[in-house]
Amino acid sequence: MKNNKGLTENFIEFESNNILNIMLGEQSINLIKLQDTLNVRLDMFGNRVRIFGNQNIVKQTENLLNNVYRKLKNETNPTSKFDFSTFETELRIMGENNNIPVKKDEITVIKTWKKSVVSKSLGQEKYLKALDNFDLVFGLGPAGTGKSYLAVAKGIELLKNEIVDKIILSRPAVEAGEKLGFLPGDFREKVDPYLRPIYDALYQMMPFDRVEKKILSGQIEIAPLAYMRGRTFDNAFIIIDEAQNTTEIQMKMILTRIGNGSRMVVNGDLSQIDLPKGISSGLSIAIQKLNKVEKIKIVELSQKDVVRHPLVSEIIKAYDRK
Repeated sequence: MKNNKGLTENFIEFESNNILNIMLGEQSINLIKLQDTLNVRLDMFGNRVRIFGNQNIVKQTENLLNNVYRKLKNETNPTSKFDFSTFETELRIMGENNNIPVKKDEITVIKTWKKSVVSKSLGQEKYLKALDNFDLVFGLGPAGTGKSYLAVAKGIELLKNEIVDKIILSRPAVEAGEKLGFLPGDFREKVDPYLRPIYDALYQMMPFDRVEKKILSGQIEIAPLAYMRGRTFDNAFIIIDEAQNTTEIQMKMILTRIGNGSRMVVNGDLSQIDLPKGISSGLSIAIQKLNKVEKIKIVELSQKDVVRHPLVSEIIKAYDRK
């Protein structure tokens, strides 16, 4: 409906009142924030939302609500604590895509044992599609863009569906100048802190006891990069994390571990290299050498794809300024 002041109202109806309430937040806080962000009037009537405002903004708001609702619906166990950052991410996607919403059948959904995972930006969607279509993928980008999290989710889905026999997760044990020899404890106690982000992602997508059983059976193997030497992995999904901290020799070694029926994803942030001075990053060299190989996909993520606290994106922008 349109009035003589050029304002329009529209109603959208949602299938699940429960999911709608989660999406709009406690005491409809997300609804209030949306009104301020988009300069529209939003009112709830049961499972219907009334949108009132400028015609273009009303349409954009309708697309936004439908997209966020669909993503929340795709989650296996929607959380009651649903913050506004998902709306902000979706607004960025629509802005990058000329306000054309991503179609339902274009959104990649990864189903793990505990939850469903969907992309939250255009960059993440390109990354997930690359994981589906290429045997070797390089994921480049800053912290918070979901590189490792999405790769672990994809690996779990492939293992769950018996497309691969095992998941190999590895990263170099080099962090901000620290040396393993100076850390207390035995070898496992020394390397576990470097592998902790990988464990955290696994526990979010699989029950704790299932993770432990699959580690004991060898279906999930988590190890420092040094343990990869001299091995070949068949029917495996291999994730190399923090690859900017590999040397050229290490990178060549790990890339040649791919066996029959295997896929590999190599993730890293070239702005966070912690190698000793004078040693070139194996990831940087690999990108230069392999960027024209058609069967290899390189996906670059940016601060637009950051899905952590909104401040993370602003921090990355600030540090990227010359």
